[in-house]
Amino acid sequence: MEGKLAETVYTFSVEGILSKVASLAAQELSLAWGFKAELKRLRQSLLTIQDFLGAISDQPRERVKAVEEWVMKLKGIAHDADDLMDEFDYEVVRHKVELQNHMKKKVLNFFSLSNPLAFRLKMAHKIQKINQSLVDLKGEAAFIGLVSKKIDATPQEYRWERQTHSLIGRDEITVGRGEVVSNIVTTLIHSKYNQENLAVMAIVGMGGLGKTTVAKLVYNEDSIHKFFEKKIWICVSNSFDVNFILLQILESLNPAKVPSKENLNAILTNLQEELKDKRYLLVLDDIWNEDPRKWENLMECLSKLYSAKGSKIVVTTRSGKVASISEKLLPRHDMGKLSVDECWSIMRDRALPNISAHIASEFQTIGREIAKNCGGVPLVANKSIEEWSFFKDSRIWDNISKEEDKIMPVLKLSFDNLESPSLKQCFAYCSIFKKDFEIQRDNLIQLWMAQGLLHPSPGENKDMEDIGNEYFDILLQSSLFQDATMSDNWIVSKCKMHDLVHDMAELVSKSESLTGDLCGIDNTFEIRLIARASTSMLDKIPKRSVRKLRSLFFYDGEVPSNILPRFKSLRVLNLSNANIEEFPVSVGRLKHLRYLDISETRFKALPSSIGKLYNLQTLRTTNCALKEFPKELQNLINMRHIYFGQGKKFPQGIGRFTCLRTLPYFSVGNEIGHRIEELAGLKQLKGELIVCNIEHIKNGEEANKAKLEDKTKVRHLTLRWTGIWSAADNEEGDVLDDLRPNPELESLRIENFNGDQFPAWMMSRPLLLNNLKKIELIRCKRCKEVPPLGHLPNLMELTIYKMDNLKCVGAEFYGYHLVRSAATTSKEIITLFPTLKVLHISCGDLIEWMEAPAMSTQKIVAFPCLEALTIYDCSKLRNFPSHFPSLQKLKISGTPIEKISRELTTLTSLEIQVGNTL
Repeated sequence: MEGKLAETVYTFSVEGILSKVASLAAQELSLAWGFKAELKRLRQSLLTIQDFLGAISDQPRERVKAVEEWVMKLKGIAHDADDLMDEFDYEVVRHKVELQNHMKKKVLNFFSLSNPLAFRLKMAHKIQKINQSLVDLKGEAAFIGLVSKKIDATPQEYRWERQTHSLIGRDEITVGRGEVVSNIVTTLIHSKYNQENLAVMAIVGMGGLGKTTVAKLVYNEDSIHKFFEKKIWICVSNSFDVNFILLQILESLNPAKVPSKENLNAILTNLQEELKDKRYLLVLDDIWNEDPRKWENLMECLSKLYSAKGSKIVVTTRSGKVASISEKLLPRHDMGKLSVDECWSIMRDRALPNISAHIASEFQTIGREIAKNCGGVPLVANKSIEEWSFFKDSRIWDNISKEEDKIMPVLKLSFDNLESPSLKQCFAYCSIFKKDFEIQRDNLIQLWMAQGLLHPSPGENKDMEDIGNEYFDILLQSSLFQDATMSDNWIVSKCKMHDLVHDMAELVSKSESLTGDLCGIDNTFEIRLIARASTSMLDKIPKRSVRKLRSLFFYDGEVPSNILPRFKSLRVLNLSNANIEEFPVSVGRLKHLRYLDISETRFKALPSSIGKLYNLQTLRTTNCALKEFPKELQNLINMRHIYFGQGKKFPQGIGRFTCLRTLPYFSVGNEIGHRIEELAGLKQLKGELIVCNIEHIKNGEEANKAKLEDKTKVRHLTLRWTGIWSAADNEEGDVLDDLRPNPELESLRIENFNGDQFPAWMMSRPLLLNNLKKIELIRCKRCKEVPPLGHLPNLMELTIYKMDNLKCVGAEFYGYHLVRSAATTSKEIITLFPTLKVLHISCGDLIEWMEAPAMSTQKIVAFPCLEALTIYDCSKLRNFPSHFPSLQKLKISGTPIEKISRELTTLTSLEIQVGNTL
């Protein structure tokens, strides 16, 4: 296992540096340095060496130590090459910034202000030294018996072989699963889809939770046996060969009919004879296939068997993607963790099966303590009495080799199934977080980026962030992440790792990480990847590691001001919550730094030297004492993500950050460097954008300079005025008209707008906002009518708040004229607000809310999906629509109760507040 682990872990850095070397060698700029030939040689050497990694898993046990030492040398050389490429990048950006600042106006191809020739000679010497090291390493490979072999990243090669059966053994863990089994059985037997020929259900969860056991319990239920005429159990596991699966099904039903040769027509003919007009249950246990084409192929074959209606397939998998591919009609069942009491019950029954009346207090104390640490995983709880004491004071992975190695293979299957070496290293990097830590999606992706783990394939039109989002979703779907939290923007924004999965991440990264106690670590130990340390631990970090370390997380204590220059190779520096008031000036010497987090600190100012961090990609400064940013910040033209609170003085000249993806808000000002045109060049902005203090925009012509329509990756937009009345209010309509957003926008919030009419792009351009899911119109006090919104096909949530001039919500609100113009025939049913689920209205002067328009020639349906309606402080409201066919929750406050329609028969929740009384 050690050899295989090395193959997956140690190839990561080589992949990244290969792409960097190739990119730099291709730049015409490098010709001026005279390094192009050496760079090409470096790339070829790395490619050659990488092929040796494919042979690591084939080594006999006696060679493992020598091979691992060889791999560690390779990693060191690859990291050194990566640092070298970073130095080139740094000098290129530095020169570019100095030209932009008009600081130096000299020859374009000189890089070191003190001595450009010396700089070039030094870099050339370093490349030659690395190339020679790779030549030596190739020679060592031959000496220890390594041969060149292409790496096959197919995940099945590394999987632990597993076979399951449908029989329930005496040692089967069934505690805590009775309700789950009952629910699944009920669904299978009494489903409304029993009139369908075939329906599919997925049972999903991380390894060790007992998915197979639950499937067995369902399979062996008497009611299942009575309902289904045929039952088949197939363990799919490693491969998903459709022909082989069909062959296994046939062998399970009638071994005598299995053809001597694998002929699909013969298999299907015999299966049809066995299953025609019969209702069957097929369990496909332990599926890993994520290729929808293979699943569709299997389903197409099964559909040709002409089985009876009500036949079902149950799939067990630890992959959410597998579940989404395979699910058809029936609800998915996610396996939950067991309670502490349930874990204790398993442990007690397993360890002391013959003791019923009394359990020795010493065993109870140990057992209940361990039960708390089982993480709700039945496989972990299933321990003998001897093992209780063994695990009491130690982490399970420290002793995994001393027990029967049952847990490691189960959990490691998910790790081995991660196809990309980079993805494996991204998972291993998650060991930097403490157990039970809530991991933020964007933050994790930015850490991966800074560490150099995200590499779009050649010719692939994807950002590093796109790759990171794909990786995050894969880890989530693979059950390596759990406890997902959805954001307001309908994506998973946070998650956690199960304690055992976290232990596995520590295990696969332990050769290059320090995330725990440093006791026993000597100066010969070399850590390059990550370290999580308190101040008291800093001096204990091995000296060899200090210069090489790439990620450093402080989690308590004071940070010495002179500590930073020691860590010359840092890509990630997290000082959040650090007890330090003055930020070290020496930060400017961290040439490789890509990620800096000073959130929750007492820093009141950043030194001007921060302007020398030309490689910086992410800067996080939320909830800290920082008052303003130094003007040198605008030198950081590689910045992709910046975070700061709205109380801070906005950075000057942010328009130079043309690589920027994340900008929490933009505060419009009158000074140079703060005007709206700073947004013009920020075409890469993604996600959410808040533009505030819009009253500083003088007219539409100035507003148009923001080029909001060109920012096609912005999905959530807030346009905010301060709400202060001014003489130029009559211009606000023109300003908003020219702050036209991109058509891909998903949510829009307009706040404190003082114009008397919404812009043309809201009132009369029906196709512009078709992707909107959420609209908020907040304190638009002078507008007399709401824009037409009923035609929007994806709108799910709408808020209209404090529109003081709004007297009537009339027919225009429903957008009927816009829908009618798009209708193909007069007989077509017109649906208004077709997807709206939540509606909030709070307008003090609102008198009338009209019904949807009725037409004698056409059927009109309004609000077919509305589930929740809130009406606050509409004290003058006299008319109120009556047709909400799906309304479940109604909240009313400060509104005449008698206006509520008696036709709201679908309500399940009614909340009425009169004054301060509910």
